[in-house]
Order: sequence, then C-alpha cells, then structure tokens
Amino acid sequence: MKFDRWTRRAALLLGALTVLLSGCTTYVTSQVTAFSDWSGNDATRTYAFTRAADQQNNLELTTYERIVANELATHAFRQVDASAARYLVGLSYGIRSDMVTVAQPVYYNPWPAPYWGRPFDPWGPWGPWGPYPSAYVNQSYPIFTHLLGVRITERASGKEVYNVTARNSDGESSLVRAMPYLARSALADFPLGNGVVHTVKIPVDKNGGVSNEVAATGAAAAPASASGAKAVQ
Repeated sequence: MKFDRWTRRAALLLGALTVLLSGCTTYVTSQVTAFSDWSGNDATRTYAFTRAADQQNNLELTTYERIVANELATHAFRQVDASAARYLVGLSYGIRSDMVTVAQPVYYNPWPAPYWGRPFDPWGPWGPWGPYPSAYVNQSYPIFTHLLGVRITERASGKEVYNVTARNSDGESSLVRAMPYLARSALADFPLGNGVVHTVKIPVDKNGGVSNEVAATGAAAAPASASGAKAVQ
C-alpha cells in the first residue's frame, strides 16, 4: 500500500537522523577578554588565592578556587602558602538571568491525518497549490549569563599583571556547572596579549562534562598562539 511505503520511508529517515545527531559534538562557547603585563616564567609561578574579608568562609568560592587551581596547574602554576607566593590570584564571578522572546511560525494544514510534518512530508507546510496560511506566536525562553574573572597580582608590589574575564550565555541555570567551562576558557592559551578579545569553544563530553579535547580559540586582537588550538571561523 502507498501509506505503508511512506511509513517505511519515514522510519528510515528517522533512523538516519538519529545516527547523525548522535555523532554531533556540542560546544560551550565563551567570550574571553584579557589585559596583560605578564613577564613571569615557569620557575616563578607560585601563587596563593586572595579573598576579601567577607569571603573568608565562603564555600562557594572555595569550590571555584579548586576549579581554577586545576586550570592554573596546566600552565605550571604551583599553589603555596601566601607568605611564599610570588603571585596572588583573586576571583570574581556571577550569574544573571534574562528572558528571550522568539517568534515561532505556526502552519495551518488542511490535509487530513496522518500528517508527518517536515522532513517526512515532501510538501512540508506547502501543498501543490501554494503555501498554507501561517501565523506566528511568541515563545519566551530563559537565558543565563555566567561570568568568571581571574586577576593576578604580584604579592610584593601589588602590581596587576594579568586580568582576564570569561562569559557565556545559555539555558544552564547553575553557575557551578558552568564554572569548569569558564575557568578553562579564561586560561586557554595563557598568557594572552594585552587587550585580546577572543572566542573559546569547549567540547562537551557524552556525560555532559568538560571534554578533554583541545579547546578551539579564535583571537580577534592578537596573532594565533602556539598552543595548537584551532581558530574559530
């Protein structure tokens, strides 16, 4: 029967789409801005975290410091007691929520059921006699902007030598789940040049965590680094 033929074709298309989607890689994209007067070397990369007086017993900040410490370690930073540290590292962070409204088309289909919809219906919202009348409805979605700032100063002189900010926006309502991506993005290709603004794309692994793949970066105000990162087009 004709209907059975279309049913089999729809099932095959659905299976093909499932295979294609399962092979796609999801990325978290962050914008990174850096200001730098860095002249340190690997031998002098000892540091300690610094906090404001009202942050001394802040468990949330402790959690974020551990995440940033892991990323600093990949750049030969070694955490020591504050009295022996060459650098002091301070963190700032936050999250903001907004609502985004998008106009979505709604199509009228005069044909009787069953109606597969695109791409299974070869006509989609259009029939052989022209497009069906369409309307739009507004759909609102929450969007969250996450931010992490990392400020490095020389302990002896108080001079700021590196200040970098990473921010991203998506539907993730938890700052703690976004923090590993922010930390890796902020310190990707350390040290960046002064006034560099670039985009960092970090793959998400199949379990929803940060992938071990190399982050892809795109610099807007400095030549490409030698880290092997791929530029974002």
